[in-house]
Amino acid sequence: MNVSSLIKQYFASNSNDVTIDVFDEKNIYTVYQRVIETLTHHMNIETTLLQALSYCFYEILDNVLTHSGKELGSVISHYDPEGHTLSLLVADDGQGIRTSLAENEKYSKLTEPEALEICIRDSVTDGKGMGFGLYTTSLLAKDAGLRFDIRSGNHTLSWKESKYLVTESDAWQGTIVYLQLRTDKEIDPGKVVANRTNPAEQYNELFLKDNELEELW
Repeated sequence: MNVSSLIKQYFASNSNDVTIDVFDEKNIYTVYQRVIETLTHHMNIETTLLQALSYCFYEILDNVLTHSGKELGSVISHYDPEGHTLSLLVADDGQGIRTSLAENEKYSKLTEPEALEICIRDSVTDGKGMGFGLYTTSLLAKDAGLRFDIRSGNHTLSWKESKYLVTESDAWQGTIVYLQLRTDKEIDPGKVVANRTNPAEQYNELFLKDNELEELW
C-alpha cells in the first residue's frame, strides 16, 4: 500500500505531522486504543465527539479485517488544535466495496457507484457483519463532519453541502475511508448510533479515570 501517496492526497498541508499505524487481527485493539487515548489527552476536544468517534472508529478498523479480504490495514491521523479539526483515514488494498457487497446475493448486480451509494445505509452488508459501521459513521459526519469520503475502485462517495454525491476518481485498489471532524462541537453520541448501544458509557469506561468522569458532571 502506498501510504505516502495517501498522505500527499489527504494530508498535504500537514504531511510532516501525521501519525501512521498499521493494524492486523493481533494489534487492532492496541492501535484503536492508542489513537483514542491520544485524542482523549487533548482537553479541547469535545468529550461527546470522542464518545461517538470511539465507536465508529473501531467499526471502520474492523471493516478492513472483516470485509476487505486482506490481513492488514493502515490508519493515518492528524489533529489540528488551532483549527479544531481532526482528520482520520483508514485504508486497505483489498477487494473493494462493490466486490465485498456482491458476496451477498441481494447486492450481486450492483454497479460500483450503486454499491458506494448504499454502503452507508443501515443493515447493508455482505453477510459477514451487521452493516452498522459505515451507517453510524455517516451519522457522525452529518453531526460534526467537515468532510467524509469513501473511495473504492474508480469512484468516491463524498459528503458535501449536506448531501452525498458519487463521482469518478483516481483508481484505488481497495477502500479508503476519510473523515474530517470539527472537534469543538458538542453532539449526541446516542443519536450517532441510533440509540442501539451506549457509546458514551463504553468510552467513559475504557478511556476516562474516575476523577475525569466526575469532571464531566
